[in-house]
Amino acid sequence: MEGFLVATAVSFAVIFVAELGDKSQLMALTFATRFKTLPVLIGITVATAVVHLVSVGIGYGLGATLPTGWINLIAALAFLAFGAWTLRGDKLTDDEKTKAERSTGSAILAVGGAFFLAELGDKTMLATITLATQYGWFGTWLGSTVGMVAADALAIVVGRMLGRHLPEKAIKYGAAALFAIFGIWLLIEAIIELR
Repeated sequence: MEGFLVATAVSFAVIFVAELGDKSQLMALTFATRFKTLPVLIGITVATAVVHLVSVGIGYGLGATLPTGWINLIAALAFLAFGAWTLRGDKLTDDEKTKAERSTGSAILAVGGAFFLAELGDKTMLATITLATQYGWFGTWLGSTVGMVAADALAIVVGRMLGRHLPEKAIKYGAAALFAIFGIWLLIEAIIELR
């Protein structure tokens, strides 16, 4: 049970931070201006649950086949890369914004489909794969899914309250620093284990 709680807590924290300032938050804000909040959150939740289930399957499979030291080294490098990626920033392209604004029909299907496609290969998917190599699949899946939905819900609420003026630089630097801390921690573990 303790391993499950650790996996859930770590995955929640990492994915919540990874999602801050991500294009998915911008999509959530865009959809929330067109649809009611609840259908937007349901669409985000369903898409995230499916993408992260695939992610933990891949990560758990890799974790079972590779030695722990090498997994820690790969994970450390991945987290340092995620930190750099976060500093670079993520913008919603004009095409993505137009699709979100023009979506018709069921809000849940429109949001779910857009989020599913946007998350394939995104840093949160890659971070979930990386986390699943270290922790149990279910706790990682649950924590990463709830972390992403919570971050997107926060973006919708704060964006509506502040008129979409989020402190992007502070969020970007804070998220990048947390990724770097996780990366350095895993790198130290890898060096100790590979000696």
